[in-house]
Amino acid sequence: MAREPRPAGIVTRGLCAVVDLCVVLAFLGAIYLGLMLVRLLYSPTGFRLPAPEVWLSAGATVVVSILYLTVCWATTGRTIGAVAMGLRVITTSHRLVRWPQAALRAAACVLFAVGLLWAAVDPHRRSLQDIVLRTAVVYDWREDAELVEG
Repeated sequence: MAREPRPAGIVTRGLCAVVDLCVVLAFLGAIYLGLMLVRLLYSPTGFRLPAPEVWLSAGATVVVSILYLTVCWATTGRTIGAVAMGLRVITTSHRLVRWPQAALRAAACVLFAVGLLWAAVDPHRRSLQDIVLRTAVVYDWREDAELVEG
């Protein structure tokens, strides 16, 4: 008989989020460097470093974060930070989250990050996003979990 997965606490989730933020920043850095290279190749004599506006940088950060989380949660239930911390995002019925649910959860986590702090006071260690979207963040050190999609 399979054991009930143990819900992840706020400290592990926080460390996971820090790792994932670093991954998103690395993606954004790679995009910026790519744009600089294209600009240099297009006009080598008039090259100068691009200085994106704050709203553009913030918007790109939000979009890349949501895309990263959505793809990771819908495909494996794990981000790079989750792999490092031994976590997985699943539904309350212990399945992988579907694409729409993963996208909604990603948007909620990025745009309303303070809701994640609810996991510190909830007896079942659920964030507000987990409660509303019926998901759970659990400890899962297995490389290839036997989860079924949605």
